[in-house]
Amino acid sequence: MRRVRASQLAVVLGYVLVALAFMWPLPIQLGTHLTGDPGGDTAVYLWNQWVFHSEALQGNNPFGTEQILGMTGRVDLSQHNYTVFQNLLALPLISLVGVVPAFNLVFLFMNILTALMAYGLARRTAAATRSEAFLAGVVFAWSPVLMARSTGHFSLAAAAPLPAFIWALVHAERHRTVGSAALVGLCIAWAALCDAYYGVYCVMIAALYVATTMVRVTRATEPLPRRPWVWPLDVLIVCFGGLVTGLAFGRGGNFEVLGVAVHMRSLYTPVLILTVLVACRLGIWWRPRLLRLASVGLLPIKAVLVAVIACVGPLAPVLYGMVEGIIGGQFVSPKIFWRSSPRGVDLLSFFTPNPGHPLMRLLLGDEQLTAPTRFVEYTASFSLIAIVVIAAAIWLAKYRPKAGWWWLTIGFALLALGPFIFIAGTNTHVPGPWALLRYVAPVSLARMPTRFAIVAALGLAMLLAGALAALGTRWPQRRRTITAVVAVLLAFELWPAPRTLYSAAISPIYDTIAADPRDVRVLSLPFGVRDGVSSIGNFRPRSQFNQTVHHKRLIGGYLSRISPRRVERMRAQHPTLALLMKMSEPQRLTDAERSELLARGPEFAARTQLGYVVIDSRFVSADSAGAVIKAWGLEEVQRDQYLTLYRPAADGR
Repeated sequence: MRRVRASQLAVVLGYVLVALAFMWPLPIQLGTHLTGDPGGDTAVYLWNQWVFHSEALQGNNPFGTEQILGMTGRVDLSQHNYTVFQNLLALPLISLVGVVPAFNLVFLFMNILTALMAYGLARRTAAATRSEAFLAGVVFAWSPVLMARSTGHFSLAAAAPLPAFIWALVHAERHRTVGSAALVGLCIAWAALCDAYYGVYCVMIAALYVATTMVRVTRATEPLPRRPWVWPLDVLIVCFGGLVTGLAFGRGGNFEVLGVAVHMRSLYTPVLILTVLVACRLGIWWRPRLLRLASVGLLPIKAVLVAVIACVGPLAPVLYGMVEGIIGGQFVSPKIFWRSSPRGVDLLSFFTPNPGHPLMRLLLGDEQLTAPTRFVEYTASFSLIAIVVIAAAIWLAKYRPKAGWWWLTIGFALLALGPFIFIAGTNTHVPGPWALLRYVAPVSLARMPTRFAIVAALGLAMLLAGALAALGTRWPQRRRTITAVVAVLLAFELWPAPRTLYSAAISPIYDTIAADPRDVRVLSLPFGVRDGVSSIGNFRPRSQFNQTVHHKRLIGGYLSRISPRRVERMRAQHPTLALLMKMSEPQRLTDAERSELLARGPEFAARTQLGYVVIDSRFVSADSAGAVIKAWGLEEVQRDQYLTLYRPAADGR
């Protein structure tokens, strides 16, 4: 027993050391720096922990706040990517060490916990030794996919619930008890409270797990009967193939079919038809057959009910807010467009070297890597060492993993390609599985397909654990040597240090605001309202990061999802805000709009309890700033590089 506990402690300490090394120099700058830019999405994750702490200490429901958006009442946070689990971890820490150190400590803890959960899953499902399972944890927790998310999308970097959920599924199947079923539900709730996408992924994984447990896809073995209608299908494939080629090298096509004029300007429709035809032809050639391995009985149905109840309990505050939003017409459900919805990762990105490696950063440059739309969202690199080891095990050691792991890895990788497959930056117009699944609820809630790559990375880590176990079984006397060599190669491949860090320093003008005891609001120019898919005006997320210092309510704000009704209500109740949004986009105000801004100035300042205005000269022209200063009778208080702090002259002391 002591030996088992000592080995478990060694695993934990090992992951702690890996976290410290892979995140270096963050461990010695916990209070001053961040791995993501506080001027971007990182600011909102910091704000999540601060506002949760602030509302809880005041005795308020932490799932709502009046700290942002201003004058529209209490803002429901149930549709926001609120990272509730991380907020709970930070709750006691913020009072002890402050917002930034607490955020970094929670981030490092979730990093280590992710590795531990992957380790436990590998031990449970891959028959791997502790060393082999340890490497699986490293490959997942510090994969390029998750390391990229740790520069901005910190909720996605907290991926511990995913391996924990699969472990719970396997445990429930083997033990078939009420407690094991409840654990499955609790893991789904945990995943959703880390990131809403992870809750959706758990539901998808569960459906895949049940499907691979109940049925198996095989190829028919009987002789292929003659089908006279196959040749017309081949002719259609050739015809549409020629049409696509012509459109690709031409500028469109105009022709008639049975007297009907057809105009084609893009490849989307013909490639879709060609893809369907080819899929049908491959199905005829391969002749898939479903073999039922098991059937749904009374116990699984009972287990599902128990899991649902266990899941709903922890999620009750979030679900209540969502139901209330639906009833009140405030539920935000972005429209899904066939051609213009978010794209997926590039197919080749799965096989590119780790973009976070120092050598790759030296080659590509840090500025290129940290671009939000390039690095944070679209990194999907698999471990090339892991792929080689898996291939070697299949070839040399006859490694045959369970079909479920292939479905998990390849299936989610295909989903990550998005609605249309890109190769080397070129849109092939070939639809991927996500082209159809994005219309299926609740899968449609996971609107960004690139993030499916995280689940694929988990599947790859488990395949690696099984491959190492297979190689070790094939050559037992060299098992430790094989593991050690692979460990060295993985350490070199995945090495991301020194991490690019961003200063968490906040301008001293916000200390001036914090020193004011009055309950006033702060307005920043440029002004706006922003959510995950749209922006009206030009709200800067850093404003919410600054709020963690001055603690005053903001006019404007950023949330993952904001109801269009709330924005329209802001415009209708405060026409001045509509003018500020237009000015911040930036657009020039007409003379009539300038007159309206001036006429409404005193009333707006009084009604909104406007205490301070911060103008950023990088984004606001001198002409626009002058119009606002005149309208609200502002006087300058303090300057700091690009920022100037003003307050209404009537508030001067």
